[in-house]
Amino acid sequence: MYITVNETRLYFDVEGAQLVPNGASLREKPTIILLHGGPGVDHSIYKPAFSNLAAHAQVIYLDHRGNGRSDQSEPRHWNLAQWGDDVKAFCDRLGITKPIVFGASFGGFVAQAYATRHADHPAKLILASTASKVDFEVMYQSFTELGGPAAGSAARNYWGAPTAESRVRYRDLCVPYYTAQPLRQPELFSRAIVKDDVALHFNGPANEMGKMDFSSALSAITCPVLIMGGDCDPVMPFAFSERIAASLAPDLVTLKKFEGCAHMIENDDPAGFFSALCGFADLR
Repeated sequence: MYITVNETRLYFDVEGAQLVPNGASLREKPTIILLHGGPGVDHSIYKPAFSNLAAHAQVIYLDHRGNGRSDQSEPRHWNLAQWGDDVKAFCDRLGITKPIVFGASFGGFVAQAYATRHADHPAKLILASTASKVDFEVMYQSFTELGGPAAGSAARNYWGAPTAESRVRYRDLCVPYYTAQPLRQPELFSRAIVKDDVALHFNGPANEMGKMDFSSALSAITCPVLIMGGDCDPVMPFAFSERIAASLAPDLVTLKKFEGCAHMIENDDPAGFFSALCGFADLR
């Protein structure tokens, strides 16, 4: 489905009804909005793993502007302030109040932009395998430790100054380390709509990814926050999750480390991942 938000047509999909029969009345289920990673992929990376949440929530998948099936927009609008404002405006257009917002990796950047700019809007925030500020040297070292000098070099060459050529080599040598277990859905990335130009525009220390720093702004958040990270994640090492937690009010934070898990925790430990998510979000 499509909806026009901030003069741009965004694609979204929905699983699960918001209102369900409850005896003589209707019960309203919570709404969870899923913000995908990338940038340059789409919401399909969450299917079918997140479909089971529809038994307990209305699940909304959203393609960020410039990504997936949403309108390409223009490069000047490919920034976190715009993407974060799009989430709020999307909710306003559909009458969604107090959503639970989940963001993984780049989706976690967008979730932080949204929540720091519209602090009274989310009911809860879930940040997985993400960062408030990226330390690229730590990332390069993590890839070197996991994949040896070739992976470390490929990571440095791509993230340091992204090009189409270095992105291909990064996919070949580094993306396999995004999981610690074989992909449960081997076709996961094959069915995604890839927009390399958005990634090349955003990624790297000289671009917005390198300038991003939510460390101070996170103090504005007033809702409960679950932060999840894998101890084997080379691209968003667990130290990045700890930094987010340290920037939030302690009484709002739940920080969970997943042992033996890499970037895609839902692939490496699906039972533990969804147990933590559902418990925090009170989806039952």
